[in-house]
Amino acid sequence: MEWNRLLSEERLGDKKYVPQVSRSIFVQDHDRIIFSEPFRRLANKTQVQPLYEHDHVHHRLIHSIEVSSVGRSIAMRIGHWLAEQGHINPGDEHSLANIVQAACVAHDIGNPPFGHSGEDAMGAWFAEQFAGGRGLACDLDDQLRPEFTAFEGNAQGFRILTRLEMYRNDGGMRLSKATLGAFMKYPVTAKTRAAVKASGDASYVGLKKFGVFSGETALFEDVAASLGLPEEQIGNEKWWRRHPLVFVVEAADDICYNIVDIEDAFTTGELPYEKVVEILVDAAKPRDATAGDRNQAEHVAMLRAMAIGKAIDNCVEAFKAHYAEIMAGTFSGALTETGEMAPIFKNMRQLSSDHIFTARRKTELEVSGRRIIYNVMSGILPVFEDLAAVDWKADRIGSRSQQLVRALDLDLRNLSTPAEALHSLADYTSGMTDRYALRISKMLSGH
Repeated sequence: MEWNRLLSEERLGDKKYVPQVSRSIFVQDHDRIIFSEPFRRLANKTQVQPLYEHDHVHHRLIHSIEVSSVGRSIAMRIGHWLAEQGHINPGDEHSLANIVQAACVAHDIGNPPFGHSGEDAMGAWFAEQFAGGRGLACDLDDQLRPEFTAFEGNAQGFRILTRLEMYRNDGGMRLSKATLGAFMKYPVTAKTRAAVKASGDASYVGLKKFGVFSGETALFEDVAASLGLPEEQIGNEKWWRRHPLVFVVEAADDICYNIVDIEDAFTTGELPYEKVVEILVDAAKPRDATAGDRNQAEHVAMLRAMAIGKAIDNCVEAFKAHYAEIMAGTFSGALTETGEMAPIFKNMRQLSSDHIFTARRKTELEVSGRRIIYNVMSGILPVFEDLAAVDWKADRIGSRSQQLVRALDLDLRNLSTPAEALHSLADYTSGMTDRYALRISKMLSGH
């Protein structure tokens, strides 16, 4: 891969765009994302702790901003190194930092309410519909079912960025192709991923999940062609190797959720002060690990900041060490799982698995969240089935469906197939905040 293509300033869906001398397109990407409604809604979406009243516990929006800060720092340092080595032109290190910052603020924009448990709940609901073999579910192409039964927030994010927001069905937010490339962790559709797995080796990190719905495949093909991402073929199906900056975005996310989740667990009382200090000291390696005159919260915050700094150092060195593989598209690891901090991050993940993700309060609310999502999706499915029954003429649906459309402000534009209708249902549900989903669930169930 070549940096002069990877840093493409072309805008998806806007062939007439002329770059501005005074304002980088990558800064414009960042601004378009943070001023969008889907980004604002992240302020009321679960990061780890659902529906928590404590003001200092992270939600998705704060997490995304923190990830963008860490990602920008990693990218700027990598950019300086690339310029020193002659791999990029002087000044392009700022482009790297701006691209990563934009991709980072967008990285969770497609996540549904209640975090990853919300993804699982949506997928399970769709699986039940297909198992029942009724209505829209019965009419959907079997090969498209994995897009729904393994509902994926990353693919939903790409759909929001490139189709749903701003210029609807005409490039979406019309972001630069470089930012969209850095956003795409899994450059493969569900259908192609299944074909790769069936053929044998699907160990490449970009195949861990799928990141593109079939309806947006042509959009990502356009992005990948401009960026020069290595293309792989299996039968008639295509997939691509990751953009190098994906590893930086992913590393920033890994750093923040591993380290900050532990700080949040101290705040909520799920981890004791002594345990939190122990693992953060291991990560931060401070000259003085004592609290001094700080209280416990201040001490934890200081160690968290120092641990993030050390993690940034680790990821920059990991990128340098694996640069040739990254640029060849063959690197298949994570920057946080490489280098001297790899065991520390492993311990953090284990600690979170043992004490945070399985905490009783979180588990109880995830059970409730699953029921809330089921109530919402079951409650509005009849509108889309009614629409299909009247040949997709929205003005001909029944009075009950019209009432739901008004009450919920459902968007029935441009729907003409079962796949489009089910994606529209997923668009509405995944776009909800935690509290809005709870309110609509209560309304639909009559409570």
